[in-house]
Amino acid sequence: MIEPKKRALQRIQLEPAQQLQLENLQRRNFLRGGLTVGAMAMLSGCNLQDGDQVDKVLWAMSRWNDRVQAWLFSGQKLAPTFSKAQVNNPFRFNAFYSEDDVPEVDLSTWKLGVSGMVRDKAPWTLEKLRQLPQRTDITRLICVEGWSAIGEWGGVPLRSFLEHVGADTSAKYVGFKCADRYYSSLDMPTALHPQTLLALDFGEVALPPDYGYPLRIRVPTKLGFKNPKHIVELFVSNDYPGGYWEDQGYNWFSGI
Repeated sequence: MIEPKKRALQRIQLEPAQQLQLENLQRRNFLRGGLTVGAMAMLSGCNLQDGDQVDKVLWAMSRWNDRVQAWLFSGQKLAPTFSKAQVNNPFRFNAFYSEDDVPEVDLSTWKLGVSGMVRDKAPWTLEKLRQLPQRTDITRLICVEGWSAIGEWGGVPLRSFLEHVGADTSAKYVGFKCADRYYSSLDMPTALHPQTLLALDFGEVALPPDYGYPLRIRVPTKLGFKNPKHIVELFVSNDYPGGYWEDQGYNWFSGI
């Protein structure tokens, strides 16, 4: 998901020092945008030009927001579902690159790697994943850019997969690495939510490349950037994994 303003800025040739200053400003604006009014009030004693000190406060407040959202999250409350007639066709493409740069994944060599706090670390083929119990939901993907789209997603409930490989579900995080250099992570309660899927299908057919072939994470209780595509590895950890956009200032929990 490349924002229009950011695309325009990327076309401007900057000196290294100018580029660093711009990146710091963008990161700070991301963080400030995610804070509550109460959290911003705590910055009243800071000069917003104070550099690292302000960044530290902003990051701390963003993490505080994460904790509040996690406390409010319900592992059993379902996201709204819709009818087939309400599915958006075509479903909107979204990524941090253009459609021309969608990665080509060779299914003959693709496997899902499994690592971290799990009993069985053997890799999984797509055929093996399809042998597990499946679930289909028609849910709305909500993008941080301000648009949304309804789609039909089918696949393996992530909870079932984690239980199958003997994951330590008392761990804090489930992280994902992707074929397109993207990466993201979920809190364990969200990973165990019944609607969180290892999505294999879109609209009753195998995922098209634009939507994450051959495997993506579909999390209807999170914003769109928490739904990584082209997954190549899943890991369970107590160490904070971050994420592509989260490490640039987006709120990590991002529940809806």
